[in-house]
Amino acid sequence: MGLFSFLTQEIAIDLGTANTIIIHNDKIVVDEPSIVAIDLKTEKLVAIGEKARQMQGKTHANLKTIRPLRDGVIADFNAAEQMIRGMIKMINPKPRLFSPALKMVICIPSGSTEVEIRAVRDSSEHAGGREVYMIYEPLAAAIGIGLDVEAPEGNMVVDVGGGTTEIAVISLGGLVTNKSIRIAGDDLTDDIMEYMRHQHNIKIGEKTAEDIKINVGSALSQLKDPPPNYVVQGPNQMTALPIEVPVSYQEIAHCLEKSISKIETAVLSTLEQTPPELYSDIVTKGIWLAGGGALLRGLDQRLTAKIGIQFHIAEDPLRAVVRGTGIALKNVDNFSFLIR
Repeated sequence: MGLFSFLTQEIAIDLGTANTIIIHNDKIVVDEPSIVAIDLKTEKLVAIGEKARQMQGKTHANLKTIRPLRDGVIADFNAAEQMIRGMIKMINPKPRLFSPALKMVICIPSGSTEVEIRAVRDSSEHAGGREVYMIYEPLAAAIGIGLDVEAPEGNMVVDVGGGTTEIAVISLGGLVTNKSIRIAGDDLTDDIMEYMRHQHNIKIGEKTAEDIKINVGSALSQLKDPPPNYVVQGPNQMTALPIEVPVSYQEIAHCLEKSISKIETAVLSTLEQTPPELYSDIVTKGIWLAGGGALLRGLDQRLTAKIGIQFHIAEDPLRAVVRGTGIALKNVDNFSFLIR
């Protein structure tokens, strides 16, 4: 780098459906919800990240909050570009004489099609990326957890994000078998909204459902140290009068049952396709859980019991993917598995 290092800024981005995290100089400099608020009249960006999240469900006719990514894929091209650009600006808010060329590594779902990869590349280049590399999410998660992905041995990672659950067996720096399913954190949130409507006749928004998931979300109906009930306030669907409903973790475990079963099935089907030599490595070492979904109470125990292989939760699972992306950024020339 030397003399011209100030002309190039290197950043690693975990462009997630729920959160976007950016690493610069080995430090997490941006960690914000993936959401923007746009003024519909001027099409200008009004707020981004946490500020935009606070506006969610509370906007008037001229203001709209948009989540640019759905199911791990860019759904709104223009909003995604504005969001990436705005978040990069957060790194150095001070105005500069010139903006440095950006070298980026971005992670993408392992099931991405050529068109989806192209969309991420275009958005990044429009937001100022000069050199754009991509890495598959489960690979980034494995590197972030600290696994040796280039070794001739099997490592298995289940990354439960906001839009997709990425399941992969990794060996020799590549994905041997992988599955990317569109059942993840967002679906669990939707399940909760639906359940509250049917079961308790109460209408709640995405933000409240997310709070329920964080406070009393569980994958098991019997927990050793159960969380206290969470009280939800909202309008009764029939009368529109305010009601308060205490929600227990058992109820939520019951309402998330279907979606979690789908994740189990996907893990099993990935294991079925795994070559026997790698399978025995996985049985010995266990399977790693990363992503925000890894924080769901009892998920690791439930999967261990169902599949018969020990599941470990990664340290700081929310940031495993971006940590791995940051390591990949430092080793752009050595890692052959980065997509240019």
